[in-house]
Amino acid sequence: MIFSSDNWSGAHPAIGESLMAHAAGYASGYGTSDLDRKVEQKFAEIFERNVAVFFVGTGTAANSLALATANRAGGVAFCHREAHVIADECGAPGFFSHGARLKPVDGPRGKMVAARLDAEIRRFPLDNVQGGQPTVVSLTQATESGTVYSLAEIDAIAAVSKAHSLPLHMDGARFANALISLDTTPAEMTWKRGVDLVSFGGTKNGCWCAEALVLFDLSSAQEMHFMRKRAGQLFSKSRFVSAQFDAYFAGDLWLDLARHANAMAARLAEGITASKTSRLAWQADTNEVFAILKKDVAAKLRQRGAIFYDWPVPQDLVGSFAPDEGLHRLVTSFATRADDVDLFVSAC
Repeated sequence: MIFSSDNWSGAHPAIGESLMAHAAGYASGYGTSDLDRKVEQKFAEIFERNVAVFFVGTGTAANSLALATANRAGGVAFCHREAHVIADECGAPGFFSHGARLKPVDGPRGKMVAARLDAEIRRFPLDNVQGGQPTVVSLTQATESGTVYSLAEIDAIAAVSKAHSLPLHMDGARFANALISLDTTPAEMTWKRGVDLVSFGGTKNGCWCAEALVLFDLSSAQEMHFMRKRAGQLFSKSRFVSAQFDAYFAGDLWLDLARHANAMAARLAEGITASKTSRLAWQADTNEVFAILKKDVAAKLRQRGAIFYDWPVPQDLVGSFAPDEGLHRLVTSFATRADDVDLFVSAC
């Protein structure tokens, strides 16, 4: 009953097989091999346009480099208050962007509200040099609360970004899970809505270590080559990242893995909803389930081997729980088994 994080799951067998298949022999390094080019072309097919693809080792690196591309002197980046870039990346976006500040924007269940985003941006008029200047907007898809921005909500955020001439970044650590939830295409969820660059994650969804920064504005690609190298993210043997993505995309494996993870989360949520002692904190859209458990129930589950995280209560829900209750995050993955879900639910 491992519901701690999709980072705890291993790699799908097809990913491992691809790594082994490309381990022998020789291939040119630093992103110049035939396999690298093949995978870059696959990204273009997936997004239905030419894109610039930069492999990196972690989602933090992808996010930090993405925000760094837009930074200027006194730069201010805008994101949700609970976004990964502001809450869980140890200041890396500020470090890589040479001092950009991250300004939190409020909104329920991990999603920025467009009107609040507009108001926060307006707090930094360009004629006030003391305050700094807005540089970029970052939204997380799927969010840290397991929810997804609808296409209309992405439109609204993009409209605010464009009104202020700011690029829009999408943190897609769980990109595939969000895509399955919306039943849409990568193009429809990104550039067709006004997204300018995407941190494209594979590690949480069955890869060993495969992340990419995808740029839709090809004119910014040359600068990113230097930024990635300076950040220590240009891998000499990049074929081992490409090998993962090659298997990940083959036969739409990436979508099948996300579909399974989401289905296991839905099964988990259904069981918790039917419980007499536990309940959902809110309805999640992807593979993260947030449950309100009695403290003795949580202790019993852990005694039986369940692993899950205690979770900070969002500001708008503070005071809404009983003293003997706690908020907990449960995450499913491609490796989650229905039997483990059912075993957990039976003890709720």
